[in-house]
Amino acid sequence: MPVESGNSAAARQAKQKRKSHSLSIRRTNSTEQERSGLQRDMLEGQSSDNLESFMRMEDSKLPLSLRSNLLDLFSQIEREFENLYIENLELRREIETLNDRLAPDGQTFEGADLAKGGLKTKASHSTSQLSQKLKTTYKASTSKPRSNSCHARVGGTRNFSVTGWELWGGDSWIVSSFKATTSRAVCQLVREYVGHRDGIWDLSVTRTQPVVLGTASADHSAMLWSIETGKCLLKYMGHQGSVNSIKFHPTEQMALTASGDQTAHIWRYMVQLPTPQPVADMSQTPCEDDVDFSDKDEADGEVEGPNDCPSVRVATTTLRSHQGVVIAADWLVGGKQVVTASWDRAANLYDVETSELVHSLTGHDQELTHCCTHPTQRLVVTSSRDTTFRLWDFRDPSIHSVNVFQGHTDTVTSAVFTVGDNVVSGSDDRTVKVWDLKNMRSPIATIRTDSAVNRISVSVNQKIIALPHDNRQVRLFDMSGVRLARLPRTNRQGHRRMVCCSAWCEDNASCNLFSCGFDRQAIGWNINIPALLQEK
Repeated sequence: MPVESGNSAAARQAKQKRKSHSLSIRRTNSTEQERSGLQRDMLEGQSSDNLESFMRMEDSKLPLSLRSNLLDLFSQIEREFENLYIENLELRREIETLNDRLAPDGQTFEGADLAKGGLKTKASHSTSQLSQKLKTTYKASTSKPRSNSCHARVGGTRNFSVTGWELWGGDSWIVSSFKATTSRAVCQLVREYVGHRDGIWDLSVTRTQPVVLGTASADHSAMLWSIETGKCLLKYMGHQGSVNSIKFHPTEQMALTASGDQTAHIWRYMVQLPTPQPVADMSQTPCEDDVDFSDKDEADGEVEGPNDCPSVRVATTTLRSHQGVVIAADWLVGGKQVVTASWDRAANLYDVETSELVHSLTGHDQELTHCCTHPTQRLVVTSSRDTTFRLWDFRDPSIHSVNVFQGHTDTVTSAVFTVGDNVVSGSDDRTVKVWDLKNMRSPIATIRTDSAVNRISVSVNQKIIALPHDNRQVRLFDMSGVRLARLPRTNRQGHRRMVCCSAWCEDNASCNLFSCGFDRQAIGWNINIPALLQEK
């Protein structure tokens, strides 16, 4: 019957269509209907190509659960990069929009007030998060140091694109400084100290003769340098983790280092200064402060460590009581006791001679970030990620009082004493506050910046505050909050990654200010302080 023949024709067409689905695997112009048929065939195991893929998976030496975890991790990484890429595109579009608005008035985007828009908020959130992750990972690192050829490892990265985006394309790319860089005659780069194989967290200058510079690095070592020649004099290699701080004894040739291996070490050193070399004149370098090509990986070239530098591998004293990363340590006045700050939320006071724990200073709600002692009194200040810093008073042996100060809205990265009765605190909330010890209910001065502030230092004589920033800048302020200078930084000189710490040495004729950063170098600066104060 005609109806039956029509049904037969339809059945034959359906059968041919099903066969075409199994052959459509290799087609690049498949229709949506064919692709759905392919999915059915793959599920039913009818596709020979799918069977071959399955056989290849069976040939893998990795367990199925491990392969599944790897695929899940890679998909998460892909999503993170995709989100960063999309956010970067949105930021660029907003920048172009702002440029279009400012162009008719003859203005530029750099230096514009971004507080009214969402751009500053989004950029601040992203860069501060990435910066905090970087710092946390490296300071806790206890793995073996990477080889020169290794570009990434657990516990830190070197050329990882997200980190590079934060450190290079973060706040300094969006918000420029609001004051021109001070002339080279006032602030001049004198010498670079290169030899570490990873970022430098901290630096300090000895208080006794011979005067040398000490650096603490994420490469698990601390180095002593000749200030005049830039030559490495000694390398301490006793720690099994990142060396997070270094401080020198007030009267003896002893150093105190804190590490991610949950210990603090006291070790002795003996160095002989080499013959000073002529200081190279870098003042003629053209000023290109806001035109930066530093991420052509000048700092990421292979740096050979000092081969002829003598080393010390055994500590005189090892202090073990913390249950977490020891992030900082300092000598109390007199040098008979030391204080350490840790991520276990406690600061410990030790007797140097016996290595015994004298006091455990508890009370912070989150990890500690720094500790500092008063130069002439038995006072200690500890800072923390809980947005507070605490003042501990040991002047009366029978009473150990503590005062809590809540003046910041984000992690307090450091709080330091001045020779007088002041404490200066810096924070990831991009502010620096000056406090009076006699009345610390509210700060007497507040400095607002465009980037997170790391370990600050205050000069002894003139009380000039040096602020190292996440955005590679170093700025100088007086105690009243007046900005004095921004240190020169171009594509040829200055820091190429975030600046972690600053340290003054006013008695040195050639370099009276030092800074270090995650570009694996320390820099010695000559600051003409009288001229700087005169320009003020």
